[in-house]
Amino acid sequence: MRLMHASLLGAMLLAGAARADGLADLKGALQRLHASTPVKGVLKAETSRKVGEGSDVDEYAGSAAVTVEDGAQGLRLQYGRDLLARMDADQLAAAKNPNAKTPALYALKELGPDDLRPMVSAAENLARHIERATFKEEKSAEWQGKPARQLTFTVPVKVLSDRERKYLKEFDGVFDVWIAQDGTPLASHLNWRGAGRAYVVVSFEVRQEVRSTYALSGDRLLTTRLESRFSNAGAGEKSEVKTVKTLQAG
Repeated sequence: MRLMHASLLGAMLLAGAARADGLADLKGALQRLHASTPVKGVLKAETSRKVGEGSDVDEYAGSAAVTVEDGAQGLRLQYGRDLLARMDADQLAAAKNPNAKTPALYALKELGPDDLRPMVSAAENLARHIERATFKEEKSAEWQGKPARQLTFTVPVKVLSDRERKYLKEFDGVFDVWIAQDGTPLASHLNWRGAGRAYVVVSFEVRQEVRSTYALSGDRLLTTRLESRFSNAGAGEKSEVKTVKTLQAG
């Protein structure tokens, strides 16, 4: 009986170690991916926004592509002649009509340096997500038909600022990361929801979902595709924003 108890305890300890290995492997991989390999590619953003419902809905959409280069000289962007012409046309249209649709300018809001950096240097961004989340479990999984490991984290409400969570009554968030056997990140999925009430009578709900796909370029982790959705409903208003960014390195 004592032997059986010791064996069971040993199995439990081994299982716990196995669950922790995935997190250690992921952190080790992120430390190795210090992004010293230069990279150059085309980054494209497609975004759409819908505000309101029914006949009172306003819709916005746009797309833009820039050439991005990250190396010893820092992060560089190049705007093509076609894109510059579209920007000029949008600015002229807005000057004539403040309600004019400006698809190029709208999409370029998604291509600022803070948006580009996680695409060309994803390890640092992923490490920050992991640092502020709480590890929950690891399980065997598949990614694009190949064996992988899925790490699941819970996301605490403290990821939001004091102002953002001031009126929140409910919050739940999950962050999943798929890794290869050596810990290299393959993909991630962030999903959180918050609900609350402001000024006693105004209830609201917000949701965000972000799906990312990763690839290696030397010692650099790239985000080759990032799809995000953000929705907000409350006070009789409803809005939804969807953005897809793709990076084609070469």
